[in-house]
Amino acid sequence: MIETKEEKVHNVFEKISPSYDRMNSLISFRLHAKWRKKTMELMRVREGTSALDVCCGTADWTITMAEAVGESGSVIGLDFSENMLEVGKEKVANTGLNNIVLMHGNAMELPFADDSFDYVTIGFGLRNVPDYMTVLQEMYRVLKPGGLLTCLDTSTPTIPGYNQLFFFYFRHMMPLMGKLFAKSYEEYAWLEESTRSFPGMKKLADMFQEAGFDHVRYVPHSGGASATHFGYKKKEQ
Repeated sequence: MIETKEEKVHNVFEKISPSYDRMNSLISFRLHAKWRKKTMELMRVREGTSALDVCCGTADWTITMAEAVGESGSVIGLDFSENMLEVGKEKVANTGLNNIVLMHGNAMELPFADDSFDYVTIGFGLRNVPDYMTVLQEMYRVLKPGGLLTCLDTSTPTIPGYNQLFFFYFRHMMPLMGKLFAKSYEEYAWLEESTRSFPGMKKLADMFQEAGFDHVRYVPHSGGASATHFGYKKKEQ
């Protein structure tokens, strides 16, 4: 039986969860932390607000958001890989933060009421969902009017030569590193596929607008190796 994308992604992350953080730092040369730090600076998160981190994985961004909203704020991290969440729960316990809830759930059908959160974040997760637009619309739905969606993900470099080098690295080197350091060649080969098929910066910005977001903009990182997209839910008239 042929696996659906959802089944494939679930199996990949269930398997690589123990080595995910170490491999993430290795593969991105620790740039992912730099990209997230820059993104947080641009977000200017307010204390006392509420946030949802979709496809939270091992909860790195969830924890960062929880620190930003402070004790009077709250953050929910949601992921459909229970193994990734278990790693995340250990991290959260070690932080001493008490304003975080991690829960199992599906980004395609978020288990929250309309207009629930001031912020929604999704980091390196949108490229792995079965339908990008469905998830964008779901995140729009659960945002409060005027709320901000922030998406940090891999992108497509536009610099000639760098583009080819980027995809050579993802197609050949990343799976090899997965095999050598995590014994997971096929899983990291799949992550290359999801990166290659993910929309470029301009196209993803257009999808944000199609999903209803206002004041959409994006900021490329490291020559377009990744990008952060921002979009606001329209305020009620």
